[in-house]
Amino acid sequence: MKKYKHLLFDLDRTLYDFDNNNRKTLEDVFGKHGLKEKGIPSFDDFFEVYKPINYNLWQQYKRKEITKEKLNLSRFSKTLEVFGVNHGLEKDISEDYVSLSPLQTRLLPGAHEVLEYLQQSYQLHIITNGFEEVQYMKIRRCGLEKYFTHIITSESAGAQKPSPKIFDYTLEKIKAIPNECLIIGDDPESDIRGALQAGIDQVWIAQPGETSPIKPTYQIGNLDELRNIL
Repeated sequence: MKKYKHLLFDLDRTLYDFDNNNRKTLEDVFGKHGLKEKGIPSFDDFFEVYKPINYNLWQQYKRKEITKEKLNLSRFSKTLEVFGVNHGLEKDISEDYVSLSPLQTRLLPGAHEVLEYLQQSYQLHIITNGFEEVQYMKIRRCGLEKYFTHIITSESAGAQKPSPKIFDYTLEKIKAIPNECLIIGDDPESDIRGALQAGIDQVWIAQPGETSPIKPTYQIGNLDELRNIL
């Protein structure tokens, strides 16, 4: 087995249970702002409209077509617009979402145990596309800070995965060369293709039935399976 020195972890959907935490935050925001009383039939209706709008705006943000501020406001203004809810709420909703989302602390199964195991033999780092202030708070509140030597965000690097720029920045920051590193992530485009282009080996944590044309160095189904590789 190839000996690595540095393990680069994605955060959302790799260690942090983003989907469940995000849904809970949005439910809290939906209730706090009385969106049902304002004309949205249910939270589920709101969430199903919000998801593709948010996804498309994030793709624009990754391509640097919109700003962080535009993303934060537009995902809510566009969702409210679908339901004919008067504008003016999006700013308060956006601010509440950003402040409340890092308070959720649910991790994916086995996160602490696997990190404790790996920390004994490797330097661990995080490389994430999320907003810096949100990601740092998530990491602290979830008790993850103690495991990681460096936390690299797309904002600090000035580029989002899969851009080579963020991987070059990371290698410089951790003082490593590509063949000493292994990236672990859930996104076949951002994490796996990005690392592949940077000459870094990859572990893809795939969901059941998920496929990708990109062939990773390793493919697993959950965090605990890292023990079979490392």
